[in-house]
Amino acid sequence: MLKIFKNKSEDLPKFWQDYEAKFQEKLPTEITETRFVVFDTETTGFDLKKDRMLSIGAVAINKKSIDVADGFEEYISQETFNPKTVKIHGIIQNERIDTLSEEEAVKAFLKYIGNSVLVAHHAGFDIGMINQALFRMGLPKLKNKVLDTVNLYRGTRIISNLINREKSYSLDEIAETYNIDIKDRHTAAGDAFITAIAFLTILGKLNTDRKLNLKKLLRF
Repeated sequence: MLKIFKNKSEDLPKFWQDYEAKFQEKLPTEITETRFVVFDTETTGFDLKKDRMLSIGAVAINKKSIDVADGFEEYISQETFNPKTVKIHGIIQNERIDTLSEEEAVKAFLKYIGNSVLVAHHAGFDIGMINQALFRMGLPKLKNKVLDTVNLYRGTRIISNLINREKSYSLDEIAETYNIDIKDRHTAAGDAFITAIAFLTILGKLNTDRKLNLKKLLRF
């Protein structure tokens, strides 16, 4: 059932107020001082309204290094099930793993990300899935700044004059270009880790003059 909250912040749940309060802090200017959270969702399909998240995986980047101790992975109880997508994500209905409700998982994710800059591959989809869950909870959309590794990768191709503006580069293609191991592909945590490696590699390609800061990065 859709919950309805008033628009005033004081009328929203405390966990949302705590999340919003993080944005009173200004983001750092330098990339090395910025906490990035690279995340991925595994879902029952690709329809933002009809499909649901099966899991959320994330890893943080601190001081331009992947912080494996600062990670996030939650599996979500399945009310909606699409057997056609099992061959992709490998999560089967009633699998014996610890799960949270969608609301519990989203609450935990908000606490984990704070005001960090979010990074994802084809970020619009993953952000959209989180926002749809928030909508079902009667809450506003995510407030975080977002970076999409597809757009960032295109930026490296512009520099090298190899850009194809019509092409939507897959994570597999980028991983192959950068020789990134994809053995954990199609798990939320695994894809987040692969994307994090790709993100750091892309940063190096974009920062050849060593003048790249967060403001310039967000323009991509």
